[in-house]
Amino acid sequence: MTTPTASIGPLRVTRQGFGAMGLSHSYGQADEAESLRTLDRVVELGINFIDTADVYGNGHNEELLARWFKGRRDQLVIATKFGNRHGAGVRSPDGRPEYVRQAIEASLKRLKVDHVDLYYLHRLDRQTPIEETVGELARLQAEGKIRGIGLSEVDSATLRRAQATAPIAALQSEYSLWTREIEADILPTARELGVAFVAYSPLGRGFLAGQVPTEAGDRRNEHPRFQAEAVEANSRRRAVIEAVARRLGATSAQVALAWVLSKGVIPIPGTRHVKHLESNWAANDIVLDAATVGELEAAFPPGSTVGARFPAGAAWVPNLAAAG
Repeated sequence: MTTPTASIGPLRVTRQGFGAMGLSHSYGQADEAESLRTLDRVVELGINFIDTADVYGNGHNEELLARWFKGRRDQLVIATKFGNRHGAGVRSPDGRPEYVRQAIEASLKRLKVDHVDLYYLHRLDRQTPIEETVGELARLQAEGKIRGIGLSEVDSATLRRAQATAPIAALQSEYSLWTREIEADILPTARELGVAFVAYSPLGRGFLAGQVPTEAGDRRNEHPRFQAEAVEANSRRRAVIEAVARRLGATSAQVALAWVLSKGVIPIPGTRHVKHLESNWAANDIVLDAATVGELEAAFPPGSTVGARFPAGAAWVPNLAAAG
């Protein structure tokens, strides 16, 4: 079977990418040996699009990837992000031109490369005009340090202003059956402007695949959607995914991913486990008919999911007017 691909600006990527965040932090303790086995399987399956960020594990994620892809850099499309700074005494988000340059140099050093393929502003800095941030990204592109410019979790007005400054290759935001608010305006704007849409958390941080946090250090324990009452309410909606999965002889994760793929976007599910990776990739072979798509969407109308996407006040909460 031919590996399905998609375009992101000048880049050709597989229709499913791989989100590396969980290899370093957020969803409980990671085992590095298992993470490396999973990354090896990523390449064996033919996946070439790897997504990371400087903030994942405070740089550990980029360093881990650098150790792993040594000698096969040319096979991969590497995306990383900047500007979502954590810790006391730092400005967050930070999109100042001087910080853009400081951040790319640090990421290049950790990744041990001379350029990254796609470089995202991770969170919008409302104190810095987007034109200034994107202008500096365009200069980095002209210098060959990045190949494509990306934005993450920005609204349609900001995307238009950015695109008027320099070509934006990709917009990355959360998108799944239980997070559909972008369909109203943001996703249509991206399509109008020719900006590829990359969907992170396409499995609802594992919830749509039937997972809930089991470790004390799992960041999902802080999320409103993973509190007991929300889980109970949202599980009733998830039962529709499970019913469809039984009917198709698939897993809930595969059905949820197949729905995202049906929208013409590029999902980047992440996992630390080879078996989950293989299952996610097999979702490429599932084609949902219109009736099944309608059945799933009826169970998850936009805005119906119980619980906000992020804990209130967290530094990494997107600066969107509707961050639910």
